[in-house]
Amino acid sequence: MTLSEIRALVQDDIDAVDQLILQRLSSDVVLINQIGHYIINSGGKRLRPLLVLLCARACGYQGSHHTLMAAVIEFIHTSTLLHDDVVDESDTRRGNKTANEVWGNAASVLVGDFLYSRSFEMMVEPGLLRIMQVMSQATNVIAEGEVLQLLNCHDADTTQARYMEVIHRKTAKLFEAATQMGPILANQPQLESAFIDYGRHLGAAFQLVDDALDYTANEEELGKNIGDDLAEGKPTLPIIFVLENGSAEDKAIVRRAIETEGVALLSEVTDIIKRSGAIAFTLQRAQHEATLSKQALNDLQPSPIKTALLALADLAVNRTH
Repeated sequence: MTLSEIRALVQDDIDAVDQLILQRLSSDVVLINQIGHYIINSGGKRLRPLLVLLCARACGYQGSHHTLMAAVIEFIHTSTLLHDDVVDESDTRRGNKTANEVWGNAASVLVGDFLYSRSFEMMVEPGLLRIMQVMSQATNVIAEGEVLQLLNCHDADTTQARYMEVIHRKTAKLFEAATQMGPILANQPQLESAFIDYGRHLGAAFQLVDDALDYTANEEELGKNIGDDLAEGKPTLPIIFVLENGSAEDKAIVRRAIETEGVALLSEVTDIIKRSGAIAFTLQRAQHEATLSKQALNDLQPSPIKTALLALADLAVNRTH
């Protein structure tokens, strides 16, 4: 099942989400409109809002608040991208200049703050305290994940456990919140645990594949500079694998790259990673997370929506960008 086929199952909902995003981005501050539209319309996969829509339908939800919450999730994700690009000093995302490259760091941070606050305005509208509990906790955990990642930067002694904690907080938590919206909106609390597990493991799988792609992908397809993680001193799983399992010479080169020299050693580090088995190891971990994601839905009744959710887990690991 392709992504286009999955999206076709909820195309009317997707159209409604797109309209909501345009409406709720509106501000009488021109710069907010400019930056908001720039980043929202820059070609992202919109995977997280899609998960809200699919999971709501999978739980039998018949109302309209799922489109609202899909827009909320997209606003939160977009605000984290704006902040991330400033922290990481990135100049390219999704094949375009980052907002901070075009408008500067201050404007990007402040518009990210606007999107955060607008998302909280919107998530009050369904009138469900459970939604507020889940989303407020999720945004807090994501912020903690960003700080943990910052602490790991340039630390060549980062362990796999520490890195997986960053993944689960920084990336998987928003996936988890997106998938949890379905059972909450449908008033199916007995399904929450399964959908939480589905989202958490799917998010982890997605991030682990991103880790591998940063050293193997085609730069044009990836939409950002190859080696960005290394440039930022991020010890992702391929790097950690080499530092734990490589030869003394390879470890020394990778350690220097993470601690001080960054992309100056990109060619050498990439060669080391490719011949060390680090990519295969990382993709194996991603596949394991995808399998756990699918297993979480074992008790869900068969339907086209369930088939789509299972297919998304496979698509998360079988991609080139």
